Amino acid sequence: MYRKRRHAVLPYIADMPNNIGRFAINADDVPRARDFYQKVFGWTFEPWGPPNFYLIETGEERVRAVGGLLQERRELVPGNKMIGYECTIDVANLDEIIRAIESNGGKLVTSKFHIPTVGTVAYFQDTEGNVAGIIQQERA
Repeated sequence: MYRKRRHAVLPYIADMPNNIGRFAINADDVPRARDFYQKVFGWTFEPWGPPNFYLIETGEERVRAVGGLLQERRELVPGNKMIGYECTIDVANLDEIIRAIESNGGKLVTSKFHIPTVGTVAYFQDTEGNVAGIIQQERA
């Protein structure tokens, strides 16, 4: 059975929410990766710091804290177990984003699938080999 539980308040984190504050996309070819994410998701990039380092703006709206999952390691790409954190991007139209991914050098690594009460999900590999998810959330 799944149910939400109250979080224990630890004295050393009481004054800070400890939410995810940033994500990073690692790329061998930064201009190619930037082009992919601009064309597929409409993200903007601002040069900052050292060469080939950018701040990413994913949208104008401020969103709630990022929800997380903890799961057993799996192979979305056969022969390659996922290492590190996995990112899933909210999208308004999953099919349009899938077409944009494929027409801009990315590829799906799973078929889309539905999770009842959550939404429809698929996983893709970007131009740099990074794997991420996309989800079209169910609306109540």
